[in-house]
Amino acid sequence: MTIDQTVRPATGSDYARLLQRVTAAGLLRRRPGYYAARMGVIGGLYAAGLAAFFTLGDSWWQLLVAVFFAIMFAQVALVGHDVAHRQIFRTARPSRIAGWIAGNLLVGMGYGWWMDKHTRHHANPNHEELDPDVSPDILLWSTDQARASRGLPRFIGRRQAFLFYPLLLLEGLNLHASGFRALLDPKTKHRAMEGTLLGLHVVGYLAALFLVLSPGKALVFLAVHQGLWGVYMGSVFAPGHKGMPTLKPGEKLDYLRRQVLTTRGVRGNRFVDVAMGGLNYQIEHHLFPNMPTPHLRHAQAIVREHCAEIDVPYYETGLIESYRQLLRHLHAVGAPLRA
Repeated sequence: MTIDQTVRPATGSDYARLLQRVTAAGLLRRRPGYYAARMGVIGGLYAAGLAAFFTLGDSWWQLLVAVFFAIMFAQVALVGHDVAHRQIFRTARPSRIAGWIAGNLLVGMGYGWWMDKHTRHHANPNHEELDPDVSPDILLWSTDQARASRGLPRFIGRRQAFLFYPLLLLEGLNLHASGFRALLDPKTKHRAMEGTLLGLHVVGYLAALFLVLSPGKALVFLAVHQGLWGVYMGSVFAPGHKGMPTLKPGEKLDYLRRQVLTTRGVRGNRFVDVAMGGLNYQIEHHLFPNMPTPHLRHAQAIVREHCAEIDVPYYETGLIESYRQLLRHLHAVGAPLRA
């Protein structure tokens, strides 16, 4: 799917006017109380999960703890996401320290690696050349990528719609491995600290599993926990952009249209807000990355009204429908390979 170029005419003031309206509504003010409560609840639940794990001992009931920690890892990662966007702290140093604790230590995901990748994604969402989230790594996101594909992506691309969720079972392990691979890159900042915290997470995690559980139960716990965490993470981040229009090399849009036209909002309720960490308001998040999560739902009405005024399509769908559209898109992209 490509951008409708009829919506391209724009003025640089479109986003400025929207920013003024959002700022006047007070939606860019930080919410320290909200984040203190959110981190306190998640931290308390994480600690309770650890207590339950050590109390249960060598029992198959630990699989329920594995499911619980899949949810906890995702919720901690979503807090780390907000930290990276400086929604919580104004300056880089406390944001970086909190990101290391949430990402490297508690989850085992390299904060520096993820922040670099995610920053590039925000700058050029769904750009086939500049957005690392739509690069043809394992999955293919456009027919051009499918036609140019070779090796494993080409093999998987034929049936990638059917393989998407099974592949997400490996996403948790991929997130861990990507953080460690980034440590080999001299351009990665703070490699010693990042590596130390990642190492502490892995050693502590594996030591707890194999000291408390029998080898068989430990391996099953690891598979259930890491697999479900990967599915959860993919299910949160994929609806925002996958299956939405992409930009090809040479195509340019102003900031507002680049963010809105490549992004899908997800309708929901308070449960969806919590489960997705506010990323169901993906359009608002992309327009105002440092806006605190609880303000996104209030910004939605302003953004939707502004988009209507300047004739920019604002696209939103339900959560299940977003997954259907994602899978239909993946299936359509693989059509040239099946032919």
